[in-house]
Amino acid sequence: MKRKYVNEEVDAVIVGAGAAGGVLAKELSEAGLSVVVLDAGPFRDPQKDFASDELSMRNLAWQDTRIVAGNDPLTMGHNNSGRGIGGGTTHFTAVFLRFQDLDFKARTMDGIGEDWPISYEDLEPYYTRTEKEIAVSGPKHFPWGHFNGPYPYPEREPLSPNAYMFMNGCEKLGIRSSVAPLAILSAPFEGRPPCINRGFCNQGCMPDAKFSTLIVHIPKAIKAGTEVLPDCMVTQVLMGKDGLAKGVTFVHDGKTYEQKAKMVILSAFVVETPRLLLNSANAQFPDGLANSSGMVGKSIMVHSSNDVYAKFDYEVRLYKGTPVLATTLDYYRTDPNRDFVRGYTLHAHGARPVEFANGVSKSQGGPVWGDRLRHALLDYNYYGRVTLVGEVLPNPNNRVTLTDEKDEYGLPRAKVTFSYGENDQKLIKHAVSTMSSILEAESGKVEFIVPDTAHMMGGCRMGDNPADSVVNSYGQSHDIPNLFVCDASIFVTSGAGNPTNTVMSLALRTADYIKEKAKKKEMQASRG
Repeated sequence: MKRKYVNEEVDAVIVGAGAAGGVLAKELSEAGLSVVVLDAGPFRDPQKDFASDELSMRNLAWQDTRIVAGNDPLTMGHNNSGRGIGGGTTHFTAVFLRFQDLDFKARTMDGIGEDWPISYEDLEPYYTRTEKEIAVSGPKHFPWGHFNGPYPYPEREPLSPNAYMFMNGCEKLGIRSSVAPLAILSAPFEGRPPCINRGFCNQGCMPDAKFSTLIVHIPKAIKAGTEVLPDCMVTQVLMGKDGLAKGVTFVHDGKTYEQKAKMVILSAFVVETPRLLLNSANAQFPDGLANSSGMVGKSIMVHSSNDVYAKFDYEVRLYKGTPVLATTLDYYRTDPNRDFVRGYTLHAHGARPVEFANGVSKSQGGPVWGDRLRHALLDYNYYGRVTLVGEVLPNPNNRVTLTDEKDEYGLPRAKVTFSYGENDQKLIKHAVSTMSSILEAESGKVEFIVPDTAHMMGGCRMGDNPADSVVNSYGQSHDIPNLFVCDASIFVTSGAGNPTNTVMSLALRTADYIKEKAKKKEMQASRG
């Protein structure tokens, strides 16, 4: 490898170049810090390496073997993780919701989980910065939460037939709906074109109309001096005798290298970040790094993401338009008239043919195959779909641990254990009923209900108390002050909306904190 910082100690090494890692790299390098970013996957060129092909673009996800367990074992891969520069932002749907006040105050407001050590107000300016920086498109008026618009760019139009069907069904039932805020351009921005509704957002956006850190933050970071090293699997965080992190080891093309750094930032996501901390155990930290609380890997969460497919007597054509163009958050907050706490979001969600076939084949009530599957696929154009984003409550038994089995890098494979709780199940049941009612209101006949999950969070939660949390509100380890975690693993609760905006806004806040500390240190040094 041609290296810029070979054998040098840099100010920061960032592990992972996804939603958080990309933001951190740009912000810190533009502030004058020397930064190295390491990512296990490749550095892709959207025009050359993306394809409007569902099967080939599965390589955007983390496909390495992970062991799953629990009453509701998770399906790992494309629906919840990325691999490569840009991480999961290369293949997410780009729904760009903010969390709300209740998401940060679960214990105070609903008596469950724990409160975050920050409030919505603490994150609000970072939401605004993030949305402006990537030109989020959205409605003039968004009827839920604390930010009601307008968004930096106007809402997307025209919508897909599935979105119009969803909004019409909602209206007939008295449910409010809206065009979804999206990190997809509705007009030109920074040399990138507006979306033309090709619909392959989950396969990587070839025209660059959809945001990813691959095309927005990473190029700006490189311009500011960041060294980005793809295809480099980080295997351990190096520690000094003084109890501080000294850098990382990583494997590239079968060889092991070291990158020394004054600060280590882990942005490797919900499975790989705890895996790395646990695998970096040493005599001083026998239970893993940053784990004096015993919380590393614990209380991982997902969103319940069940799909309801209904057949119509007219063509809907689920492939038309970007996946999510309409949404409702009317069920987001706790309602005392329901038999569960917290809530959910519903999206009108398109599906490409392979995704449709894979989903309906796993329909609730037993696998669908043979003639029934064949006829469903022949009638693909007549199906509509609504998808759930449901809050799942934190449970310490849902966790990432290490197994005895080793991978090609000599790392213990991760074991991901997950089971739904009673509240989660009641929420799913209510949401499926609501989704079915919306589809039926537009004369759809519900045929397939598909259990699914998405959006992993938790495992290194933030908190003020080192006894029951891994990091503080800035992602700084309670145990090792120059070790940071900044990704979805620091979430305390899962919320009921897509998390990417919150991940990126937390990264901006952490970057400001690191820059401020670096500035104070520089001023102290200049005073002698």
